[in-house]
Amino acid sequence: MKKIILILAAIILMQIPVFAQDSNLTFIYINGSNNNDKKMKNWYIKGVNKLHPVMKKKFEQNKQIKAWAERNNLSIKETPEIFFWGYESKTDLDYVKERINISKAYSSTIAYEVRSLLTQFLHDAIWVQKTHNMLPILDELNETVKLQTENNHNVILFGYSAGTFVNYQYFLYKLPYIKPEKLFEALKVNSDILEFVKNNPRQDTCISALMHDKGNIGVMTDTGHLVLNQDETELKENYLKLDSATEKYCAPAGKIRGAVNFASPVPLFYSDIADPSYELNFYNKYMLKYIIENGIYYLTVNFREDPLGFPTSKNLTIEQIEQKTNLKFNNPTGVFYDNSSVWSKRSAFLAHTSYWSARGTFSKAVVNSFVNGTKFYYDQDYQNKILKKMK
Repeated sequence: MKKIILILAAIILMQIPVFAQDSNLTFIYINGSNNNDKKMKNWYIKGVNKLHPVMKKKFEQNKQIKAWAERNNLSIKETPEIFFWGYESKTDLDYVKERINISKAYSSTIAYEVRSLLTQFLHDAIWVQKTHNMLPILDELNETVKLQTENNHNVILFGYSAGTFVNYQYFLYKLPYIKPEKLFEALKVNSDILEFVKNNPRQDTCISALMHDKGNIGVMTDTGHLVLNQDETELKENYLKLDSATEKYCAPAGKIRGAVNFASPVPLFYSDIADPSYELNFYNKYMLKYIIENGIYYLTVNFREDPLGFPTSKNLTIEQIEQKTNLKFNNPTGVFYDNSSVWSKRSAFLAHTSYWSARGTFSKAVVNSFVNGTKFYYDQDYQNKILKKMK
């Protein structure tokens, strides 16, 4: 009898369809400032390992996110992926600390302590913001992303504190939002080069693939202006190889599902994006267009008590963003949303490092930002309600 029951159970199980998911969703956590020694690296990793299970659970329990995941055939990976760049800045930080120690002999105690505190908190943020330090980190992060996507994983990047700079620059330099023909038109190249580009179309690319040490199409100046290779023969030869540079140096198309910036001081360190004469803003607006048109979620979540948690922007409707960028978005599905009013119930002195201890509150805020950002963009009644409150 027992044998018959086991056989029947096996037959029933064989009749149940198995829904195998084609891809998984990896959360990649990027460290922030003051994480450049073993002790602080362990602090960061310990915090992420406590946060990730709570974040995963909050995502999976939310019905809107669950529906989004099912539509895209996604499931969140059990273990977090940690991208750590902290050690890169250690040599420079040690140099600054030596100078601070020299000043101890003649400075007042208060001046010395304030100087030490500022160095501890701000050095890495200033260091990583510099382009020559940032670009190798972006290449390394892209290799981490590609390693995940080779296993058919999608990714969401979680940037903490100065890690938000890495997130922002990764999107700016690595997303394939640049249409080569449109770029060459905007750069006002001569008719011969433009005709050559039109006759040899290439796939959408990214800033990294254009740069002199990679695709060698041109050089990016400090003002954000791309100066093309002045040797026209070499420029044409390199242009024909652009697809291979795109494949190697750009983020895999369709695999970046989103970014979550938290404890974010981006506006403080990148205030030049407000300058209309800053030429890199040309690329910023096309990056934003790519985010909106490709279903990417770009979220900023800050505790309101966090003194370094700056709002990225006022939340704008798609129509308002189109007016500001003078661009038209086709079939928008993505979200660019800020939620910097989250109560952490921590003091201002502790809030910046409390995203791990207040992980339940923070995870809930990320999920709410995902849901409310979607509603703000694509639910007209909800949007009208929020706009009325803003007024």
